[in-house]
Amino acid sequence: MWLLRLLAVVVVIAIGVGLLVYAFTGNRQYLAFSWRLFRYGVVFALLIFALMFVERLAIIPL
Repeated sequence: MWLLRLLAVVVVIAIGVGLLVYAFTGNRQYLAFSWRLFRYGVVFALLIFALMFVERLAIIPL
């Protein structure tokens, strides 16, 4: 779990750096990079949450 938290922090920092560099340079590639990283991060987080949900369902005896 600590690895996922570390990955989330690294993604947030990378998005922030991309936005900051875009603000200074005006190069839209950095903005596109931040947006793409945000989208992939959200998809990855949703997949992790879905796996955690399925794991909880698998533990519940019927």
